[in-house]
Amino acid sequence: MAYRKEKMEELMRHLASTFFEEESGGTALITVTSVRLSDDQKEATIFFTVFPEDKEKAVLDFAKRKRSGFKHYVKSKSLLGRLPFFDFEIDLGEKNRQKIDTISNNL
Repeated sequence: MAYRKEKMEELMRHLASTFFEEESGGTALITVTSVRLSDDQKEATIFFTVFPEDKEKAVLDFAKRKRSGFKHYVKSKSLLGRLPFFDFEIDLGEKNRQKIDTISNNL
């Protein structure tokens, strides 16, 4: 069962990446870093980073507005039966890791 969950998360990560590539205006670089699927598979949170950082709020608002469009996109591009509720979040863990890398490179 864990393998199926990982496979679904990877499929959703890939689909979210292509969706953002096709739908975003290209004013910011959006990188989907991971997907966390709940154990009951009813909710999926898609984590991403944005460059430049000052566009984060606008991209997060855009992603949340496009939830239903993304759900339709996943339905049309996959063979998944029941789709989860999708939510989008900035990947703060990745953001903190990048800051640590920058600090350690400057030492």
